[in-house]
Amino acid sequence: MTVIHAETALLPSGWTKNVEVTIAGDGRIASVTGARGGRHADHHAGLLLPAPANVHSHAFQRAMAGLTERRGKAGEDSFWTWRTLMYRFLERLSPEDIEAIAAQVQMEMLEAGFAAVGEFHYLHHQPDGTPYSDLAETGACICAAARDTGIGLTLLPVLYQRGGADGRPLGPGQRRFGNTLERFLTLHDATARHLAALPDDCRLGAAPHSLRAVPPEALDEIARATTGPLHMHLAEQQAEVDEIRAACGTRPVRFLLDTHPPDARWCLVHCTRMTAAETRALAATGAVAGLCPITEASLGDGIFDGARWLEHGGAIGIGSDSNIRIDLSEELRLLEYSQRLRDRRRAVLAEPGGSTGRRLFDAACSGGARALGRDGGAIAPGLCADLLALDATHPDLTGRQGDSLLDTWIFATGDRLVRDVWSAGRHVVRDGRHVARDRITARWRTTLSRLAEAL
Repeated sequence: MTVIHAETALLPSGWTKNVEVTIAGDGRIASVTGARGGRHADHHAGLLLPAPANVHSHAFQRAMAGLTERRGKAGEDSFWTWRTLMYRFLERLSPEDIEAIAAQVQMEMLEAGFAAVGEFHYLHHQPDGTPYSDLAETGACICAAARDTGIGLTLLPVLYQRGGADGRPLGPGQRRFGNTLERFLTLHDATARHLAALPDDCRLGAAPHSLRAVPPEALDEIARATTGPLHMHLAEQQAEVDEIRAACGTRPVRFLLDTHPPDARWCLVHCTRMTAAETRALAATGAVAGLCPITEASLGDGIFDGARWLEHGGAIGIGSDSNIRIDLSEELRLLEYSQRLRDRRRAVLAEPGGSTGRRLFDAACSGGARALGRDGGAIAPGLCADLLALDATHPDLTGRQGDSLLDTWIFATGDRLVRDVWSAGRHVVRDGRHVARDRITARWRTTLSRLAEAL
C-alpha cells in the first residue's frame, strides 16, 4: 500500500481539503478518505488531480520536430508537403531508434502530467516494406519503451491497406505501413503477446488509419475481430474531405455515420472539417473526439468546433499527435484559444457561470480514460491510480482556490507546475523529473545524432 496525503484534491464530489489516497498493490485506488494529519503518509502533495490520458500519439515523429519549418520553394506548404518529408524521414528509422524515441516521448508525456498514452502505431515493417520475422517487431519496441518509462500504454496497431480512397496502391513512402486485413489480424495477435509482459493496466486496441487508407468493408471486420478501443483519423484535411466525397459520394463523417455508425468504443481523431449537422450527429454517438490542438495548428488542419460538440454532449480527449511539443496545459489552452480566435469571444468552452479550465480538464480526464479503455479519469476507489500533483507553493497560485487553481495552471503558469505523476500507482515523476530521465535522454541524444548523420 502507498498513502498520499493531499492538502487539496479534486475529487468527483469537488474540491476537498486534507485528503488521504491509498493505492493498493495492483495500482488501483483502494480508498479516498479524510486525512488524519498526514504523519504516516508515504508522500505529501499540495494539489492532487486525476492525471489525464494522452489519446493520440505517433511517437517516432518527435525526432523530426523542428526539421519541417522551412518554406518550400514551389507552391504553398501544407499537411501534404509535410507528409512527404515525414515519409522520407521514417525510412531511416530502425527498431532500436523507434524504441529510443518512444521512451523519450513517453517520459516527456509523464513529465507534462499525462499518465497514459494511446500510441497510434503504423510503422510496422522494414524500410522496403518487407515484414520483420516477428510481424510485431516495432510494436514490441513501443512495449519495451513503456516498460522502461512506466507509462500506461494502450497500443493501437494501425491497419493501412491502400494509398487513397480510389483504391490506388500504397506509395513508396507508405511501404512500412501496409498490410492486408488478414496479415494485420496476425500482427494484432502478435502484438497482444508482447503487451502481455506489461502491467495489467495496459491495453490493446486497433486503428483503421482513415477512410482513405482502409476500405469500408474492413471497418466492420476489424470491429468484429478485436475487442479493445478503436481509433481512426477522420475529417482532418479539406483534400481528404474532397477525396472521400469523390470516391463515396458523400463527406467522410456522413459516410461513417450512414454506413458504420461509431459508438463509445471509438475515438475519432481531429474532426476539424465537419459541418454543424455532422458535429451534432457525431457527438450523439458517444464516440470520443481525439483533439490535438498543437499539431492541428502546426499542420494547418483547421479548428475543431468544440463549442457545438460540447453543447450536444460530445466527449473529448487530448493527444499530442506529432509530438512537436508535449505540453498538456498548452493543448488545453490552445483548444480554448482557437475557439476564441474563430468566434471572437472569451471563455467559449466554459459552461455559463463556470470555469473554462475546469470544464476542459474534466472533459479531458473522462474522455481520455474512455478512449484508451482505461479505468481512470477520477480520484475514486477502484479506479487506476493515475494521479498528478502540482506545486501548490508556486507564487502564481498564491491565494487561489477551487477552479481558479486549474485556470491559473492551464492559462497562466503551464506544465512547470507538475511535480509528481503516478501511472496506475507507479510513481514515475518525482519533483518534476522522470525517475529515469538521465538514462532515457542519453539514449535519445545518441539516436538523434545518428539520425542527423544519416539525413
